[in-house]
Amino acid sequence: MGTMEESPRSGLSSPEAKLGMRVEDLWDIMEPQLSPTEKLNACFESIPVSAFPPAPSNQVIEIKSDASLAEAVQILAEHKILSAPVVDVDAPEDASWIDRYIGIVEFAGIAVWLLYQSEPSSPRSPLTPTSATALAAATKGVTAELECLGPASAATTSGNFFEALTSSDFYKSTKVRDISGSFRWAPFLALQTSNSFLTMLLLLSKYKMKSVPVVGLGDGKIENVITQSAVIHMLAECAGLQWFESWGTKKLSELGLPVMTPNRIIKVYEDEPVLQAFKLMRKKRIGGIPVIENGGSRAVGNISLRDVQFLLTAPEIYHDYRSITAKNFLAAVRIYLEKHHEICPLLNGMITCKRDNTMKELIQLLDSEKIHRIYVVDDDGNLEGVITLRDIISKLVHEPRGYFGDFFDGVLPLPQNSRV
Repeated sequence: MGTMEESPRSGLSSPEAKLGMRVEDLWDIMEPQLSPTEKLNACFESIPVSAFPPAPSNQVIEIKSDASLAEAVQILAEHKILSAPVVDVDAPEDASWIDRYIGIVEFAGIAVWLLYQSEPSSPRSPLTPTSATALAAATKGVTAELECLGPASAATTSGNFFEALTSSDFYKSTKVRDISGSFRWAPFLALQTSNSFLTMLLLLSKYKMKSVPVVGLGDGKIENVITQSAVIHMLAECAGLQWFESWGTKKLSELGLPVMTPNRIIKVYEDEPVLQAFKLMRKKRIGGIPVIENGGSRAVGNISLRDVQFLLTAPEIYHDYRSITAKNFLAAVRIYLEKHHEICPLLNGMITCKRDNTMKELIQLLDSEKIHRIYVVDDDGNLEGVITLRDIISKLVHEPRGYFGDFFDGVLPLPQNSRV
């Protein structure tokens, strides 16, 4: 049996490691005058996205547009995925992928729907007749309404609010297509198998996509789903290869990380309503937020968008709380997970690093802990920044001028600093 100390060229067996060797072979023949970044760009541009190892079958999931929101939440939670493509049940069998898929349902969109049910203008009880009005508001003007949410705190919800919501006919009958207003934040943008690795990496970094579906050239059906986490796992498997080591042995500070500095970190205090955390994540379009101790600067936990599932799949665990604060939420979910022997990043507490850690160390930690962000702390444990999977991938490649052309026309809003 091979050991961790084996030569990178002798013991590679995983699909990700073999892919790394393919990059290595290209790296070795690149023009010597190219910078390391230019070399990597050229290597990744030469490899088709079809070469990326297939995702586990339980992660390539589609959700039908007539599925209930309750069913969608259950599917995402059971398969431990953040999002899934929505198939239009009314699309013809021979429809192209553009007509077959109407968007991606994700926990972020579900969080928006949830927030509207708890806002003062929405029904305090999901059983009231005016619930339809709240749903209409949540699905018709998501963009405008989010901009108007402002800095005011999210509504405080009682311990039995979500129990009432999830047991109501309103929740059970709301269809995925009914919240399609949120799809403008998660359009269905797919790659074809002939697209390059570089295109995929740019979409997962600069263009802020959490996952990229890959469709076949023939039937236009999804063949693979590549996530940011899958890319990080691939990088972790490439340790020891020259192209990876030339980049991975650099300290975070040398690579300009963390990008997010202390005064810009979006955070929530432990006595604030847990919905404030989800509200801030949705408004700022981020995937996680630290929970800070009252009157201090130490983080006592982390809440991510995927954790909204625990408000909907286990609402009974908050029954004894007068209100669901961020602190109460973390405590209740941890007890629930331990009781059911479930593995979840939320159980691991705060995973942190220092500025003098190397990129390689960071990638291996993120991969082993299966988390999407890590907090940078000083020697006293105070927050200095946050680094996400997207930040790491962004440091691996850069976008050549004019690279995407009209690729995004009518599909995805471009970043302000785009050079397209």
